[in-house]
This record gives sequence, structure tokens and C-alpha cells, in this order.
Amino acid sequence: MNYIDSSLKVVGSRPIRPDGTDKVTGRAVFAADTRAAGMQWGKVLRSPHAHARIVSIDTSKAEALAGVRAVVTAADFPEIPSEEAFVGEGPMNFRDLALNVMARDKVLYEGHALAAVAAATQAIADQALALIDVEYEILPHVIDVEAAMAPDAPVLHDDMFTTGVEPKPTRPSNIAKVVTFRKGDAEAGFKDAEVIVEGRYTTQPVHQGYIEPHACLATYSPDGQVQIHSSSQGHFMVRAYTAKLLDMNMSNIRVNPAEIGGGFGGKTLVYLEPVAVALSRKSGRTVKMQMTREDVFRASGPTSGAVMEVKIGAKRDGTIVAAKQVLKYQAGAFAGSPIGPGCMCGFAMYDLPNVDVVGYDVVSNRPKVAAYRAPGAPITSFAVESAMDELALKLGIDPLTLREKNAAKNGTKTHYGPTHQNIGFTAVLEAVKAHPHWKSPVKPGQGRGLATGFWFNIGGESSAQVHVNEDGSVTAATGSPDIGGSRASIGMMVAEVLGVPATTVRTIVADTASIGFTHVTGGSRVTFATGMAATQAAEKVVADMKNRAAQTWDIPVEAVEWKDGAAYPAGSNAGAFDPLDMATLAVKAARTGGPIIAEVSLNAQGAGPGFGAHICDVSVDKETGHVTIERYTAVQDVGKAIHPSYVEGQIQGGAAQGIGWALNEEYIYNSKGQMENPGFLDYRVPVASDVPMIEAVLVEVPNPRHPFGARGVGEVPIVPPMAAIANAIRGATGLRMPDLPMSPPKLRAAFDAAG
Repeated sequence: MNYIDSSLKVVGSRPIRPDGTDKVTGRAVFAADTRAAGMQWGKVLRSPHAHARIVSIDTSKAEALAGVRAVVTAADFPEIPSEEAFVGEGPMNFRDLALNVMARDKVLYEGHALAAVAAATQAIADQALALIDVEYEILPHVIDVEAAMAPDAPVLHDDMFTTGVEPKPTRPSNIAKVVTFRKGDAEAGFKDAEVIVEGRYTTQPVHQGYIEPHACLATYSPDGQVQIHSSSQGHFMVRAYTAKLLDMNMSNIRVNPAEIGGGFGGKTLVYLEPVAVALSRKSGRTVKMQMTREDVFRASGPTSGAVMEVKIGAKRDGTIVAAKQVLKYQAGAFAGSPIGPGCMCGFAMYDLPNVDVVGYDVVSNRPKVAAYRAPGAPITSFAVESAMDELALKLGIDPLTLREKNAAKNGTKTHYGPTHQNIGFTAVLEAVKAHPHWKSPVKPGQGRGLATGFWFNIGGESSAQVHVNEDGSVTAATGSPDIGGSRASIGMMVAEVLGVPATTVRTIVADTASIGFTHVTGGSRVTFATGMAATQAAEKVVADMKNRAAQTWDIPVEAVEWKDGAAYPAGSNAGAFDPLDMATLAVKAARTGGPIIAEVSLNAQGAGPGFGAHICDVSVDKETGHVTIERYTAVQDVGKAIHPSYVEGQIQGGAAQGIGWALNEEYIYNSKGQMENPGFLDYRVPVASDVPMIEAVLVEVPNPRHPFGARGVGEVPIVPPMAAIANAIRGATGLRMPDLPMSPPKLRAAFDAAG
């Protein structure tokens, strides 16, 4: 059923968030809060070297230490063959995942796990780690992406041969694959161009910066049953990956989702859970593990750093006739950077006749990258949207007008294949043009930047269950961890279908044994896909209750209508009966068929793409190079805002993370390949004083493939900020900053170079 054009009472309102009280009072239970009687503390020994062969590991002294219950190395894990992984958000290979969780033969980055202990206390565990003797053969390492691509670069994997090129290479290299998308004839297009801009841009790896480090609690019972409490973006992912890495049946593993203190894509992989289970199996005790902040930086996945080359050709009236991009993305120690989405997203905002995009997935001696909010898109868009600004300057055209002239519309065929339908990009640009921020004059000494962004959004597999409790209240259970307000949005959609207030519905995240399979919370899929499952389950409940009312009244079910949370006779011909509300029907449930419950599992298709445009005003202190964000407005097509406050929060959060990515955040390595800033003191994320009030403007172009018109909103807002800020800095200073972060030292050096 489609509710887009109906009169909505719950959807679109702003009820108090259902998990808010527990979180602000500290009652919410995160993975680090979990305890068990007799539990042991698990800790990981990590490599101090960027690249080294493991000659030997001697754990005998650690095992002999009083209070140590177990020590594990790669020898305690099965060898996993090369096989494409599933369930997670980004591309992954099971063998690579196993080798990332516990090194075998070689360590490939500083922080790579190669042993773990379980002990009675954390102090004893630390002592035990210090007693493990490891002999290394130090190998040459490579950190930067272009250095890793060089023919003479140290090769990380002797069996890695570049895919996506013909003929297949005969020598191994660090280039895992080449991705190519082409539309039209770019070279012919450039011959027709009257103005061409070219640029080279770079970004550094940045971490998702979630406040809660990875943590878990695992119990391996004597009968082989496993219980895991874990903070993740997908407990079915945790179950699948743990089972695979330990050669266990999934049915023997039950994963309980704890609250999650941030993820942003970074908790779609496992790091600790298989190790904790292995330690529990060996020790016979429950094992708790949690990363330090330094562990998080050194051993979990940031997003890629990259080098991007962009070329855009246009007519003098601003019509773009050709575009070309070469992307080189760092994958970390194992293949699987977000190069595919990177190649797809850069030019997806525009209707271009000739496009040529080539991307390289490149390994180097860094932690394996993980997804980060629109994986790959912010990087490519930083380059494209900076080049678009340069094109506007060269043509003498307003940057908004240039984008309007070339904007993707319904019927535009993308360079990566699909044809846009029911998109809201032009509506977003119209909202920018009409906004007071855009129409206001730029203040003296400041610069204004505009940039746009795109994310295709995904659907996928989701399960949801709706049941009416004995008192007529409702529980909605899903398999999606809530990292963006999905408890609220799903509960509201269920309430809307049932015709009851939002407070009547309580949404919970069920464990892996209590709900059907559900893909990870990522890609802006949950309100769309899991919401669709919950909506359909609620519709089944309504149909069931109408049937029960028909039984009670002894009339055909077609003569019953459902409105405002109760069954009514459909008309005077159906009979004069008092309405039957949910509480009454619930009381009578045993006499009309038993519990009132419905579950729906689906593979949702038709996730509508999202578009955004950000306006940013900055001032720059030429003495220090410090950038102040003076005003920031983010405009986005959200389909239909189920809970507008959450949607605004998603947009503001993405913009804030983009501000950090633009101005300060980066991984810094020394000559030995060791990270020098693995903590929030030296890895500088934005604090309140760095970020202005971010105005979120919601444009609603409904997605017809969703019953309420929803489209994902969480990814898009992190895509435009870096280019918007770079363009604003260009406006304020005349300097094009092609390298992120645009930190004070870099700006100060740019001022010096410019004289």
C-alpha cells in the first residue's frame, strides 16, 4: 500500500526519541557495560612494524603467568581459503578478513593483531602480552597510494594479480583491481570543448571517529553454543563472520546487539569477536574484550586516502561536453577500498554526454579500510566539485547556474549505467537559489562556497515483526541496529499504519535467534528497507484484526474498515456495531485465532538516490592559516522525512564530520610506517567551537518505491562539505587548496608560496 498521498498523522511529526532517556541518563547498555560472573579479560598483541615476516611466536612465558587462562595465535584459527565475503557493507574476502583478525606468516601494518590472551584482570593480561616473544624479519613497507603503485614498490601479497585489465598481469602488484566506467566518447568530447579545466587532488585517510571503541563479551559453552554481546552495525554480520572464521555453524552462535555509540560504517566488520570466542573456547570462561582509543586508530578501518585527477571540458555557455577522472584509492593492507562507489558517484549529479572514469584499488601497509558514510563518494566529489568551481570561475558563470545548466534530471542516464528516475536534484538547486543564505551578500573578508553531492542509497534484506500485546500496545521487532533513529522511524511508520499514536508502539532490536536475517545498518538502507518490512508486517496485522472483527460481528471481512486504531463497520449496510479497538481485539485474541502477530522478510528494491547541496561561508586568518566556518546551510532531498528532527540531525552530523575531514583530520605516519597521532588529542575532530549552527533544509521529493516516500538520508550530507569549504576558501583567499586537510600549516604555506 502506498501512503505518500494520504493524510498522515504520525509520519512527519517529531515525537520524543524512544531511546533518548536511557542514553542521556546513562542507563543504556553498551558492549563495554556488559559483565558476566567469572569473566576473563582479553587483550591483543599488535605489531609494532608496518611490514614484517613472523619468524616465530613463543607464548610459553605468557601461558605460565599466574592468572592467564588462554593464549591464542593464528594456529588456533582454521586457515580460510580465498572466498568473497557477504553481509558486510564493503567488499571483503574471507581469507583477508581472517588474516586481518589474526596475522599468519606476515604482519602488514602497525597494529596488526598476531596474538591474544585471556586473563583474570586487565593488568595480568597486559603483563602476559609483554611476555610473548615474537621474532620478526623486517620487510620494506609502503604507505602512500602512488608509491604503492610503483613497479619497484614492496609487494604486500605475492598472489595478488590486478583484476579488471586485459591481459591478466603475470607479476603480482599492489593494485588489486581496476574499475572502468565509460559513457559516450570523452576524447571526442574534449575536442569539442571550448574551455577545459584540469586538476590533481589528494585526500588523507580519516577515521569515522565514533566515541565508543569496539567491545564485545563472548561465552563458548561446553556444548558448543556461543553467546556474543557486541556493539556493531549488524549482529547478523558478526554471527556470519565469526562462524566463518572459526569454522562453526551459524546456528550455534547467538549474537545479542548492544547499544552502539557511533559507527558511521566503521562497525560493519569484525575485529574482536572471533578472537574473544577463540579465547573463551580455550579458557572455558566468558571473555570480555574492548579496544583502547589507540587500538581503534591503529587497528580498525579508516576510509581511504586517495589521489584524484579530474578533467572537465565545456562550451563557453557552460554546457559540459566531456568529463574524465582517474581515482587511486588506498585499501589498506587488504583489497577492498570503496573505489567502485567512488567511480560511480563523482559525476552522478550531472547530465553529461561523454564520461571516462578509471579507478584503482591499491593495497599498502596501513589498516584495512572500512566503510565511512557514503564510502568513496566524499573523496571523488571533493575533486569533481572543486573542478566545477574552477570551471565556473574560468567561464565567468555563477557556480549555481553552472550546476543548474548541467543538472541530472529524470531520464538522465548515469555514466555507471542506471537511468535516474524520480530524483530531486533540480528541486535541491531551486531550494538553494531561494534560500536567504545564497541570496545574501558575502560579507567583507569572507568567501562563499557551493558544492553538491550524491549517494545512490541501497535496499537489501530486512526482517521485521509486529505483534499486538495483551493490552493493545504494540511491539515492533527488527534486525537493524539503530544508529540513525530507526527505532523512531520504524515505530512511527507502524503506528501510522495501525492508526495509533507513536507512543503505543515500542521498537526493539532483536537478536540473531529471534528475528529473520537482516543486512547491516549501512548505506542509508534501514528506514527504507527495514521500514518497508515493518510497514508490510503492520498491514498484515491490520488485515488480521479486521478479520477478527468480522468474526466477532459475523459479517464479511470486506464489510470491515480500519481507521484510527479500531475496526468499524464499513457502512450502515454492514450493521450497527460499536468499534473494536486494538485493546479489545487483543483481549479476545484467544477466542478469535490466537496471538496477533505478523513477520515480514524481504529484499527491498528501489532505494531512491539522494542529492544534496551545501553552502558554506568562511573567513581565513592569513597570519595563522586558521579557517572559521561562519555560516553553513545544507539542502537535501530526503524523499519524505519520517521524523524530521532525526533527519535534520543526520544532515548536521554529516556536515560536521565533513568539516573535520576538510580542515583537520588525517592519519600521520613516520618513516617507519607507524601512526604518530592515534588519539583525539593529536587526531583533531571538530568540537563545538569549530562548528557553527548548521541549518538543514529538507526538500521532499517522495520516492514512489517506498510506502511513505522515504529515501535514505544518512550518507549524502558528508559528500559536499570538503569541496564546499575548499571553494569558500578559494573565494576568501584566491587560493585553490587541492590537498586535504586544509589545515593551518598548509594554508600558511600556501600564503607564503603565493607571496
